[in-house]
Amino acid sequence: MKNVRLVLGSGGARGMAHIGVIEELEKEGFQIKEIVGCSMGAVVGGIHCAGYLAEYKHWLIKLSKMDVFMLLDFTLSGQGFVKGEKVFKAMEEFIGDHQIEHFKTPFTAVASDLLHKKEVHYRTGSLFKALRSSIAIPTVFTPVINGKSQLVDGGVLNPLPIDLVKKAEGEIIVAVNINANIPYGKNNPPIEDNTEKAAYLKMLDFIRATLPRFENKNENTAENLGLFDILNKSYDLTQDRLTELMIQVHKPDLVVNVSRDACGVFEFYRANEIIEEGRKAFHLAYKQYKSI
Repeated sequence: MKNVRLVLGSGGARGMAHIGVIEELEKEGFQIKEIVGCSMGAVVGGIHCAGYLAEYKHWLIKLSKMDVFMLLDFTLSGQGFVKGEKVFKAMEEFIGDHQIEHFKTPFTAVASDLLHKKEVHYRTGSLFKALRSSIAIPTVFTPVINGKSQLVDGGVLNPLPIDLVKKAEGEIIVAVNINANIPYGKNNPPIEDNTEKAAYLKMLDFIRATLPRFENKNENTAENLGLFDILNKSYDLTQDRLTELMIQVHKPDLVVNVSRDACGVFEFYRANEIIEEGRKAFHLAYKQYKSI
């Protein structure tokens, strides 16, 4: 069974692990017949279906902490503090926008409609419009307005949309869960670059400065979590539970688990490390799958 229906979950910068999973799947001779993605899973999956995953990976690997900071177009909007237009404009320069319906491999990006309380599935239209809607983490990115709909991150309703794929005979469903409640190995310490650490801390301070002044900046002390950290951690926890439920109910053939502690939501400067984590997670899951 070498045909795969691939489901890529949400989880901020941890979504870079999807790149490693896709590369290893193809090395093992699997043919990806369809991709359904949510948030960063939609970004990686959509760019792969457009045929530009190698270019996207190369771009990510070159990002420094300062680059990440410069790509965040901050706004004082009450609906979110990042517009998200700048990063997609940068990506469009080397990828170009594409119409989803023209992809050889069927692709679906999942977003959530706040006003109509339902999922939105992008299977046609502008790729970048679909991706911008799918990544709009509530209170972080401003929602996408589409007519009378306000669209936010698909992870609000379906962080691992396994229910959207149907396998044919001779196919398997592979789901990549980047919110797994497993420890991040001691052999994988975060890569620190002291020359750029100040820039990253400055970014976090800027984010917190846009929130009420009673915000406490100590993000590592549970008793004193600030508003930004409470919102971020609460959203992560909700996604964790929804993801576990989707796996239990829909039972994909192979689940690739990446620790929720692998990196923070904005730590895109750790691309090499997180992509490699995706490779290792795939081979661990695949080894277990073959032994059954």
